[in-house]
Amino acid sequence: MATTTPAAPATDVPARGPARRRLRQGRAEARAGWAFLLPFGVMFTLVFLVPIVIALRASLFKSVASGGGLYGGGELVESFVGLGNYVDVLTNERFWAGMGRVVLYAAFQIPVMIMLALAIALLLDSLLVRRVGALRLSVFLPYAIPGVVAAMVWLYLYSPEISPFVKLAASLGFDLNFMGSTAILASMANMTTWTYTGYNMLIFLAALQAIPHDIYSAARIDGASSWQIVRHIKVPLVRGASLLAVLLSIIGTVQLFNEPTIMATANSWMGADYTPMMMAYNTMMGESSPSGDGPASAISIVMAIFSGLLAVVYTLLQRKADR
Repeated sequence: MATTTPAAPATDVPARGPARRRLRQGRAEARAGWAFLLPFGVMFTLVFLVPIVIALRASLFKSVASGGGLYGGGELVESFVGLGNYVDVLTNERFWAGMGRVVLYAAFQIPVMIMLALAIALLLDSLLVRRVGALRLSVFLPYAIPGVVAAMVWLYLYSPEISPFVKLAASLGFDLNFMGSTAILASMANMTTWTYTGYNMLIFLAALQAIPHDIYSAARIDGASSWQIVRHIKVPLVRGASLLAVLLSIIGTVQLFNEPTIMATANSWMGADYTPMMMAYNTMMGESSPSGDGPASAISIVMAIFSGLLAVVYTLLQRKADR
């Protein structure tokens, strides 16, 4: 008698419908996500990536006289020099002198500003301040003032002839000179600290307000004092915010421009290359030699690499300290 093998039940057939619907739904969600991302991608490319590509391309060229010869002559034309502009930057003593000033400036300005911003944020997050909104606005208000305007105001306060601080010190028998070569960095650091402390304060305050208050309640039940809560709970939990604030400060310090440029209008001894950013700007404007878009782009790219290295070093040191 012949036997027949029973056919396997078609259990996969009904499952194909829901699987296909999920696949179509996933594709539709992916298309919607890419559609939402498209405007940002276009603007990011146009505003960020394209200028970088243009700067990289320009840094490989230099404007030279088409006439040639000992005295040049003729119109300026672009000449491909490869890495020649970078060699000029890396072997330029004025560039490294300006970078040294920036590093020295950051070494004492950033810690003071960050600690002051953290202290104000802790004060606003405590129960000691009643009018939190008014104090927060007053601390943040200097950041809303344009940097050039703020630098001009401080230039007035620093000028020996009209400064009320200098006149007050003179009446007390002290000789203040905010414009001297030994004090100019501290004067600019005071300007930057006054401007950006409120901005960094908001970063810390946002991090503090994100901490669950149940942690504070549990600590108080265990007998922790207010100082112990600040030291062992609040400060450790805002390390991520401090990392962000310091990284932004490092990048901003390497790009130091408004303060020294305004100060240089009253102190000709500072020159056109007191900071790397001033050197890049004056090189592009033809007020420093070698001049042109190519050398200026090379200076800017070296500055970007240098600031990136500083940020990486600080991040690694911070992670090592956290471990």
